[in-house]
Amino acid sequence: MQKVLEGCEPLQRLRLRLAQSQARVDAVRAHLPPALRPWVTGGPVDDEGWTLLAANPAVAAKLRQLLPRLEEALRQQGCERSSIRIRVQPGTLPGR
Repeated sequence: MQKVLEGCEPLQRLRLRLAQSQARVDAVRAHLPPALRPWVTGGPVDDEGWTLLAANPAVAAKLRQLLPRLEEALRQQGCERSSIRIRVQPGTLPGR
């Protein structure tokens, strides 16, 4: 079964994008206020950039204020496409 999964091209692309998203979350997490960190998760990476998911509109508003700092952190990590979209993901609880 593992061999079949490893040979699946669409699954490999999905794994790569998930790893890219996690790497970006790790890169920007240090630039977030500690109280905000549990309310932010990484979303999809695509050809246009990356989506950062906020637990509620207040968190999204603060992230928008921090966008220049977060995009700069991504550039310093070598991310080619450092543009960040902010989306609200309602119903998100810290630790989930």
